[in-house]
Amino acid sequence: MELIKQLPQIFEEFAEQKKQSFLKLKELKEAGVPVVGAYCSYFPKEIAIAAGAIPISLCSYENSSVIEAEKILPKSVCPLVKSSYGFAVTDRCPYFYFSDVVVGETTCDGKTKMYELMAEFKNVYVMHLPHTQSQRGYELWENEIIGLKEYLGEQFQVVITDEKVREAVRLCNQHRRAMKRLCEVMKLDPVPVLGQNLFKVLNGYKFRLDLEDIAGEIDEITDRILSEYEPERIGKRPRLLITGCPIGGDTEKIIYAIESNGGAAVAFENCVGVKMLDRLVDEEDENVYRALSQRYLSMGCAIMTPNSNRIELLGRIIDEFQVDGVVDMVLQGCTSVSMEAVNLQYFIDEEKRIPYLNVTTDYSPADIGQLNTRMAAFIEMIKERKPAAF
Repeated sequence: MELIKQLPQIFEEFAEQKKQSFLKLKELKEAGVPVVGAYCSYFPKEIAIAAGAIPISLCSYENSSVIEAEKILPKSVCPLVKSSYGFAVTDRCPYFYFSDVVVGETTCDGKTKMYELMAEFKNVYVMHLPHTQSQRGYELWENEIIGLKEYLGEQFQVVITDEKVREAVRLCNQHRRAMKRLCEVMKLDPVPVLGQNLFKVLNGYKFRLDLEDIAGEIDEITDRILSEYEPERIGKRPRLLITGCPIGGDTEKIIYAIESNGGAAVAFENCVGVKMLDRLVDEEDENVYRALSQRYLSMGCAIMTPNSNRIELLGRIIDEFQVDGVVDMVLQGCTSVSMEAVNLQYFIDEEKRIPYLNVTTDYSPADIGQLNTRMAAFIEMIKERKPAAF
């Protein structure tokens, strides 16, 4: 019991990781360690690590920075873009401030134009992302990864060897295995922890700078959860999957709306969840850049067309995590995710035959009351469909 009592503190430590790592990053910068910042899951962080740099996620999920960005950008732009740009242009994100290079990617028009504006005051390198998961697409992305390697090598005056890249691949694969194992504790029914606590670890570990220690610490948390599992602690709840736009910061209101109304967020298919962890880089491929391309470009983001990999992964998550309902979170102005919701809803309704809820939101707190009302009704509907289960 003593171990499980310590878990809430550990979850909170990960929740505060973004703040805690600031001073450590400052020390590393003063010691001459380069920093590479990025926003997107398609960023191949192994290349930055092989260059001797620290890869770090950049701030992008708060309404306060949206307000600042709207002084410059159109209000109709997606809040993720506005928040990212607002943090950057006001120098309110220490990770952006300390980044020697920001690596962007052409995922959507809004972010592509944002990087163009950002390049006026920051060193920005943009990778041109193919929007199709075809053989040609993989070849194009492999060339973009090689281009990033050459750019960082020149920028930091280092030789990035294939072996250094392979070492970074092995390290990042260790992280993915550990994080995936942690996510899979939510396959237990009832759940051993609430999804909001799991998400604190998922989101916080992106800001960990001690790369060699991450996997071991995550495995320790997983071991604690499993060794102290008591089914009655949380009890039976409707099991919900959250998918859609990237979630974090102010959009965590979705998770809290689910769990404060009696549900459990058992899985996240968003950018910080299972999608990021499902595939490993093939460590045996003789061409490490091809292996990186295959792993990263295979992720099922809504900007891909067709996006069969996302549907395939969602189907597996629904089955393996015994999902009772799906919440599709769409940020206002995100054309790709809102358009793909048509096919997604059909798949959930017709093939998986479980309830589906589409929620369009932004980073403001204005819709919290409405979210709670809708989520309460959605969870009650699930309970009525399976009255013997709860």
